[in-house]
Amino acid sequence: MPGWQAHLNLQEVWLPIYIAEIQKAGKLTQHKQLKDKLKILTMANQLNRRSWIKSTALLAGAATFLSGTLEKLAAMPRNIQQNFMSDRMADQYSILRADEARPVIKARLSANENPFGPSAGAKKAMKKALKSSYQYPFMHMRELTEQIAQHEGIKQNNIMMDAGSSPMLLGAALFYAKNGGEIISADPSYNDLPSDAERHGAKWTKVPLTSEYKIDLDEMEAKITDKTALIYICNPNNPTATILDTVKLKDFCERVSKKVPVFVDEAYIDYLPDPQAASMIDCVKKGQNIIVARTFSKLYGFAGLRCGYIIAQPETIKNLSKYSTGSMSLSAPTLAAAIVAYGEKDFLTDALKKTMASKEYLYSVLKAEGYEYIPSSANFVMFPLKMDSMRFSQEMSKRGVSIRTWRFSGKEWCRVSIGRMDEMKAFADAFKQLS
Repeated sequence: MPGWQAHLNLQEVWLPIYIAEIQKAGKLTQHKQLKDKLKILTMANQLNRRSWIKSTALLAGAATFLSGTLEKLAAMPRNIQQNFMSDRMADQYSILRADEARPVIKARLSANENPFGPSAGAKKAMKKALKSSYQYPFMHMRELTEQIAQHEGIKQNNIMMDAGSSPMLLGAALFYAKNGGEIISADPSYNDLPSDAERHGAKWTKVPLTSEYKIDLDEMEAKITDKTALIYICNPNNPTATILDTVKLKDFCERVSKKVPVFVDEAYIDYLPDPQAASMIDCVKKGQNIIVARTFSKLYGFAGLRCGYIIAQPETIKNLSKYSTGSMSLSAPTLAAAIVAYGEKDFLTDALKKTMASKEYLYSVLKAEGYEYIPSSANFVMFPLKMDSMRFSQEMSKRGVSIRTWRFSGKEWCRVSIGRMDEMKAFADAFKQLS
């Protein structure tokens, strides 16, 4: 995407949805200024590249508008916020809001990042790769793909790489949304793929979680119709951090994939005791119509470097590659770092150990304050609040702590990402003032 379009991308994508939701709620008169700003942005997006470069004043105005919009967003009805923003955009918003509320964020606990990475070896590889970064990293692409294929026991044509898993989630959304296909997912769960598909004409069927806040596979299977194009499963699930029984999920994939493809997002699988045993990559190896997404953004600490991949049948890879830029979107430093990081078991073990220590500390804080929580199989913890979640989020932001909130099953919820111990103590200090 050209830079002049990228500057407007955030507003262009979600502001029209915001306006539509406000219209539905009958509150457009309260947001006339937003509607006027939307017209300005629409006009700006119609400018050609040359006009955009000349229009620096407009860019400054757009930046001011985005800042003001964050304040208006905080005042939106909670159900509108939760529905119109994808989880990816909500993560961005939670950090921007905290930054506006307090110049220094003491604890960034809203985006499920790994503050212990990247590893020293990955950083060294990045620095070395800078010297030859004027070259396209073709060799690095092939080396990393070969490395993954060898480790997983698959062929290279089973793999598609991109700058994080997000572009491939979008690619799958676009492909399976064709002809008004239906996407089935859990609710709540990571919603980037189904929400993007819905915006491009798909029907999104949401299946509530079980009483244990786990994905309800039986109910998902019961919802399949002749219009179902894809089933999306995030395992471990985001935002609840719950994990499905591996045997049951594999049986589900084998049975259901004969009817419709199943997309299993394994972004957080590295936080499990035995990731390889819990993965659905074996289903792909058996020839089943399963798509498995993996990312370096979590335990590897590559959230800002952007590196991810999907593993699927060659025909599926061929179809989805039409909707993705693929490995050409990966930079030479990122690829060089990923090649080193992929084999660094000692670093992953150490990062996991530190994550578990911070998580146990958070558990102790919640227990001491009389709060229950959902046992976590990832690098975040979700617990029910005893106050309005929006107010809680705002008050935590004022205290330099960014978190995420939800509302489901008749309760207000907070999701806390696991950070360094000093960040968890900053959360505890702020939390005790409000609990």
